[in-house]
Amino acid sequence: MPLTRDFKETIQARTDRDPAFREELLKEGIECLLSGDVDTGKAILRDYINATIGFDELAALTAKSPKSLMRMFGPSGNPQARNLFDVIRHLQKREGLHFEVRAVR
Repeated sequence: MPLTRDFKETIQARTDRDPAFREELLKEGIECLLSGDVDTGKAILRDYINATIGFDELAALTAKSPKSLMRMFGPSGNPQARNLFDVIRHLQKREGLHFEVRAVR
């Protein structure tokens, strides 16, 4: 389902004014991927990318085409782990964050 313009604008406005929201959006997308909810994780990361860095700038950082990145995070996209982790690395760096994974019982 395509996003409405109002939803995109709302997310972008919130990420512009609220760094904590921006960080949580990135964190939630990565947590969804790690927990196996790949479709939700890709959708959240797509929203994060659209609202912050944009696919053109991300493409320049990753040496991938913007269209390839958009497909990768689209509903039927199936990104290779190497490409996905490269994108996450650049998003973390841009946000000034470093995510760590720890085991919890």
